[in-house]
Amino acid sequence: MAQDNPTQLPQVLLLFPNPCFTVLESKASHKFHFLKAWDSPLPQAQFLQSHANSTQVLLSSALGPPITAQLLQLLPSLKLLITLSAGLDHVDFSACSARGVRIANSSPIFAADVADMAVGLFLDVMRKISAANRFVRDGFWVSRGDFVLGTKVGGKRVGIVGLGHIGLEVAKRLEAFDCKILYNSRKGKPSVSYPFYSDVCELAANSDALVICCALTAQTRHMINKNVLLALGREGVIVNVGRGAIIDEKEMVRCLVQGEIKGAGLDVFENEPEVPKELFGLDNVVLSPHKAALTADCFTDLTDLAMANLEAFLLNKPLLSEVVNH
Repeated sequence: MAQDNPTQLPQVLLLFPNPCFTVLESKASHKFHFLKAWDSPLPQAQFLQSHANSTQVLLSSALGPPITAQLLQLLPSLKLLITLSAGLDHVDFSACSARGVRIANSSPIFAADVADMAVGLFLDVMRKISAANRFVRDGFWVSRGDFVLGTKVGGKRVGIVGLGHIGLEVAKRLEAFDCKILYNSRKGKPSVSYPFYSDVCELAANSDALVICCALTAQTRHMINKNVLLALGREGVIVNVGRGAIIDEKEMVRCLVQGEIKGAGLDVFENEPEVPKELFGLDNVVLSPHKAALTADCFTDLTDLAMANLEAFLLNKPLLSEVVNH
């Protein structure tokens, strides 16, 4: 198709501005016509209705508006949703399935970076790296002497909740530290030899640490509750790089304050950007502002994957990162 007839190109709908969308458009404007809802003087619903019969692809991310059943009703010709995120808690998966809308996410791009952060948080909590840094900077090494000892990492039993792309990368890294890997997922994975626990409470009882890597769904919301935390115990550590609401945050804060679990490394929170203030004064807690997936290097990879999925869809080839089960 001619590049000077953009309206004749396959249309890709964008609901909100995003730096990745800008990069993608610069790479693909000769193949696709990008419809920017925010550039239109029309109200969004009216803008969507005006393109309802021609838009087959919607580009989204967890930072934008949720993909709801109501939104999908305005886009009856939609066939593909590409989201620049690993998690899908902003997507009504059932509504997409009911309408035959396929979903491609970016989990393969983010998996390694998120796993790096999960392991980093785990090491930090266990060896008290951030706390030791503050101890030295505040002059306490001179005034107070020796710093409290951390905990050995090697040989620890680490229970991974969600053994998908990210969970597998976490397992691979922690095996190099001589950790023993256990896991919980929707079902056991014959491709791995790690012990499988169908009950997350039983997993916690047999683990020295839990690393949360699963998606947030109706089934996993507050899955890590009081019983799970108490099963993890006073020597147990929890790391969360999934979504904040997978953990009952109030119970976790209570357990940390009262010493019912040993520590936590948290990249995600239940009501972001709000973080429970009780955590700020705890040296056994390491906090990060939901940046595990984002590195200076990931944006090129993200846009390349989105471009590849767009081209695969256009050529009726298999998507590179289609979400089949959720």
